[in-house]
Amino acid sequence: MPVDFVALGHAGSENYAGLESFPNPGVESVEMTSDELTAVCPVTGQPDLYVVTIVYRPGALCLESKSLKLYLARFRNEGVFAEALAVKIKEDVAAAIEVEPAAVTVTLTQKARGGITITATA
Repeated sequence: MPVDFVALGHAGSENYAGLESFPNPGVESVEMTSDELTAVCPVTGQPDLYVVTIVYRPGALCLESKSLKLYLARFRNEGVFAEALAVKIKEDVAAAIEVEPAAVTVTLTQKARGGITITATA
């Protein structure tokens, strides 16, 4: 059964309609990693750069990667701590693929700022 994607195959974030999914073709585990996640410190406003790794056990649905890329780009001006961001991403991914949050692990590694690197896993 064909899936009508809003983001995939279309240029620009104006085609973003949220995290999209497609029927699981039979995989047991999926890992997605991006080094393009940016948010800002909610206290100082300084940019925080992250590597995010999302690992999930899909049920009937898998996460579409272009919609994930556009979803992650939405945080670039948002003030949020790494720990809260990891939890938010976990909850949103779980909802998008219709699994319990326990089936999703999100690890954010904040690139060093002020000589400190933070890794938060939810």
